[in-house]
Amino acid sequence: QVQLVESGGGLVQPGGSLSLSCTASGSFYRISRMDWYRQSPGKTREWVAAITSDGTTFYADSVKGRFTISGDNAKNTMYLQGNNLKPADTAVYYCYVQGRLTMAAGLTHYWGQGTQVTVSS
Repeated sequence: QVQLVESGGGLVQPGGSLSLSCTASGSFYRISRMDWYRQSPGKTREWVAAITSDGTTFYADSVKGRFTISGDNAKNTMYLQGNNLKPADTAVYYCYVQGRLTMAAGLTHYWGQGTQVTVSS
């Protein structure tokens, strides 16, 4: 059984930084990509950043230049570092993992439970 465990988050002052991590436990044959999404109250879930198995990274325009996604394939873990946080970054941040559980299996995906990040003075 696959589980995604997120950590980090909390209350951050405007201009401060955040550090989130997400570890996928369970048996993956191969993880193809790991993403961060976020959802603010009253808004739809928004894609934030992604890292593929070869280390290629992608960012939403809203966080480009402020957030950095990284990963550790050996640990099935990814990280999200953010700087110069704004109140608009306040949201529940979700981890998303896409991969194959066996060599013959199709792609499947999993979501983490979410971790709250609040940017406020």
